[in-house]
Parts: sequence; C-alpha cells; structure tokens
Amino acid sequence: MTDDRFTHVDTEGEVQMVDVSAKPDVLRQATAEGHITLRPETVTAIDDAAVAKGAVLPTARIAAIQAVKHTWASIPLCHQIPITDVDVTLEPTSDGLSIMVTVATRGPTGCEMEALQGVLTGLAAVWDMVKANEKDSAGQYPTTRISDVRVTDKQKQPRD
Repeated sequence: MTDDRFTHVDTEGEVQMVDVSAKPDVLRQATAEGHITLRPETVTAIDDAAVAKGAVLPTARIAAIQAVKHTWASIPLCHQIPITDVDVTLEPTSDGLSIMVTVATRGPTGCEMEALQGVLTGLAAVWDMVKANEKDSAGQYPTTRISDVRVTDKQKQPRD
C-alpha cells in the first residue's frame, strides 16, 4: 500500500482484512523460535520419557503443527493460507526446552503468524505436560517461564 492508511482500517475507519487478491502467489517461509525454562529434574524427566502425562516432545510437536494449521481461526484478520510444510524442532537444554517452527506456503501473504502460533502453542503444550513436575509446595510455578519468542527468519521467492 502506498498511501498513509493503516492496512487493516478502511477509509471510514472500520477494521478490515487486507485484500491480497492482487498479490502474486510466491513461495514463502518463516521461522520462529522460543524457550520454556524448566527445573533441571523436569528436563531429565522429559529426556527419560518419565513424565506422568506421557510423551512430551511428540505431543508438543503435534500441538505446534495443529496451531500452525489453525492460526487464521485464532488471530483476527489473519488470512487462511495453504500450508505446504511445517518443520518443528524441539531441543532440551540445560535450563528447559527450545522450539523452532518453520512454516512454508505458496500464496500472496506470508506465514510469520503461523510460525509464531506454532511456537507459542508448542511451548504451552510442554507446560501443560510437565506442570505437575514444575509445581512447588504452594502450587506455584516459580521456575517455569515461556520467553524469547520471536520470528528469526522470513523469506520469499524473488518475483520473476
């Protein structure tokens, strides 16, 4: 858009979805990442497949993929886009677990929101799976923290 209008507001000031119908379909990819801080013993329980609720990493992976596919339903004015690929990497660290989600599409708009939604939901699924391990005697989660969520890469195929 070349004028000074906000893209999600029409000329009367009403909220609108951006019209991308004139934009060409191009290959697009976005990567996001994030981290959940956990107690060392929780990280060990994840590594040993000893979490009472079950397999943490496969559950978080499925949660991330499902979130990517349904981003349009959770974020207002977000386009429903054709997802062509989702890659989810989960890495236990000394202080928790990191996740990286890469999303690909072919269309007129990007997939950063999908990558972010995948990261956030994947991390929330981890929290849900390990909350019994993380709870202190007062029923609180003093260590558990989701942080450092960000888009780390965005690419689109150059136009011919």
